[in-house]
Amino acid sequence: MLKKLFMLVLLLIVNFSIQAQDMQEEEQPTRAKYYQDFLNFASDNPSNTRLDVFIQVPYKEVQFVISDKGYTASYTVTISIYDENKDKLISDKVWTEKIDAFEFENTNAKGNFNLSMRSFYLKPGKYFIRTSVEDKESKKSFSAESMYTVKDFSKNDINISDIMIISKQTPGENSNKIIPNISRNVSAQKEGVPLFFEVYSAKDSNVVLDIRVMDEKQNVIYSDKAEKKLTAGKNQLFYTIKDSSFSLGKYLIELNVKNTRGETFASTSKSFYSRWIGAPTAIQDLDKAVDQLIYIATEKELDYIKDAPNKEEKQKRYVEFWKKKDPAPSTEENEVFDEYYRRIEYSNKNFSHYTEGWKTDRGMVFIILGAPNSVDRHPFDYDAKPYEVWEYFQLNRRFVFLDETGFGDYRLITPLYGDDYRYR
Repeated sequence: MLKKLFMLVLLLIVNFSIQAQDMQEEEQPTRAKYYQDFLNFASDNPSNTRLDVFIQVPYKEVQFVISDKGYTASYTVTISIYDENKDKLISDKVWTEKIDAFEFENTNAKGNFNLSMRSFYLKPGKYFIRTSVEDKESKKSFSAESMYTVKDFSKNDINISDIMIISKQTPGENSNKIIPNISRNVSAQKEGVPLFFEVYSAKDSNVVLDIRVMDEKQNVIYSDKAEKKLTAGKNQLFYTIKDSSFSLGKYLIELNVKNTRGETFASTSKSFYSRWIGAPTAIQDLDKAVDQLIYIATEKELDYIKDAPNKEEKQKRYVEFWKKKDPAPSTEENEVFDEYYRRIEYSNKNFSHYTEGWKTDRGMVFIILGAPNSVDRHPFDYDAKPYEVWEYFQLNRRFVFLDETGFGDYRLITPLYGDDYRYR
């Protein structure tokens, strides 16, 4: 029943076109076009660390064409690693991925994705990493940039790799087949969140794994301890976070390797998320998402959601609110939901000042009415304070925002009133 809001976020929706001409260049995607994850592991050469780079591309983000195998898509992945100053290329890899789908329905199914990985052997230190994906058929390309620290596993007697969050695990005769959860969204993993990591020990020893999960407010919401016997060398370990009833939000796993006296040998951490299907990245905290309904919900509706006795009931009421707003309940998308939070995300990106963009006057008008047809900016007039004039031709309305302080704090001097103070 609530499938479209609670499935694992494995695909992403194309960008929405901003109407105003001078805002088109600032258009922001509401979701990433592919997922990536970087993981440190020890290599056979103690002076180098193995960096595994995973790239996960949803089927819906590439263009399929008819082929002798049904439907085929292909894209090129580029990974470039630079030094910390971004001026020296250390290593790069380029390859092409091909996807075959026998049925057309498989080409845009929400659960389908293609996963690839390449390993780099690097000296410990900070690196600038640029990844990009280019669809062969449409020629559309997307990229991401990150600063990343490659760990040193040679300094201590006991060291720990990065944590891999597992999406699926299939036991085999000699080894486990692991499919990593690159999006780090665990909303669909109702039977627990399995983890994989390696512990490197100079000798045989008994240790205690201390696992904690914290929410964004650093409240510990899960904790456990597990005793392990390490052998000298590499130890590949699995652990499952058994309580996976994570509500909407961002979380952090902390994993400490301790001796029996409670002294810490090594530590690592990993962030993950619980998000709903198709949810924009602006939605990461349920309480904030409810507060942001101020421009579309009535006071009675807001009170009903906020007065829920617990977080689970609040989440249920929130979902019910958006189900009523869905213009096409028979489809998997909720266009009003998507557009509303797209406007919030755009406002946060472009109108934030001392407060978040969705709370500002420009953010309020943008969220309620959408992009204006015309924006007339006057940031440096000689005889006037900075101001902007937004015009909505179809409403025959214009709004003037004045920056009294000169520091970008634009305030609305033509107030919204009556039915205008509702999302449309």
